[in-house]
Amino acid sequence: MKKVLLGLLTASLATIYAWADEIELNPQHPDRHVVVKGDTLWDISEYFLKSPWLWPEIWHVNPQIANPHLIYPGDVVKLIYLDGKPRLTVERAGTVKLSPKIRSTPNDGAIPPIPLDVIANFLSKSRIVGLDEMDDAPYVLAGEEKRLVLGANDELYARGDFDSEHKAYGVYRRGQVYTDPQTGEVLGLQALSVGALRLKRLSGDVATMMVSRSSEEIRIEDRMLPDEERAIESSFLPSAPESDVEGVILAVEGGVNNAGKMDVVVINKGERDSLKSGNVLAIYQKGEMVKDRVRGDLVLLPEERVGLAMVFRTFEKVSYALVLEADRPLDLHDLVRNP
Repeated sequence: MKKVLLGLLTASLATIYAWADEIELNPQHPDRHVVVKGDTLWDISEYFLKSPWLWPEIWHVNPQIANPHLIYPGDVVKLIYLDGKPRLTVERAGTVKLSPKIRSTPNDGAIPPIPLDVIANFLSKSRIVGLDEMDDAPYVLAGEEKRLVLGANDELYARGDFDSEHKAYGVYRRGQVYTDPQTGEVLGLQALSVGALRLKRLSGDVATMMVSRSSEEIRIEDRMLPDEERAIESSFLPSAPESDVEGVILAVEGGVNNAGKMDVVVINKGERDSLKSGNVLAIYQKGEMVKDRVRGDLVLLPEERVGLAMVFRTFEKVSYALVLEADRPLDLHDLVRNP
């Protein structure tokens, strides 16, 4: 058994070192970078690496960085070479050697892998559901004193199939229906979050509820879904998808037709395609059809890689991704593939 485990460990290390051998440095890389508030791991890696999404590979082989998420303002990231191979190492502020077990700075002071404030709402509130799930969900029946719009701390009446053991609900409004442009399959419905409710009393299929939060006015016929019991991801290790991905950008959050760096996009691949949070996808734009003025025929120009996105939340058939690089404006139906 020991020999088997040793063999597996050796094979894993060999794979990691093979990755490290392929990593290209940014031609303008510094030798060191002092971490400042507002940095992300992606930002720092971009200083040093031509493909910053590969930072886990170069940092994982460094025993000084047991957890690359725990890097703090004031720490110094240095580029060093071991056996001729580039490595990133960290010196803690005021120390020479990294010792995670004795550091007293709380974890919430660590810099994030990507800008979490950009995606916070999509992590905690936004949902993509099936059409039937939304149609069958309980709905706002009436407001107290027959009010048609409601806000925080108001009471309302709702009707539907409630579970008396489930007390917390989100209020949603129908958004965009996502349809796969390649197959015509309906992939899901965007459920737009407008608030949150607490169940107070249940009488048959009519519930009395209190509005605990509202981002906009809650209206009659708005639907409600039970709060999801899931862990909220806050750390994302960049990785390549486990299988080949051939997808497209379905939508850009905000209802616009173009996306740029730090925009959130919806892609037509999800959990059934083995996508996971942290998976990185390259974005390509199709080549244009141009006329060859010499030969007189039409020629299709090759596709161009124009950006990079990281998946941060997955559903069965679609996923949310954050655009981390964009060389030009990205369009609906731009292609997404393995990086």
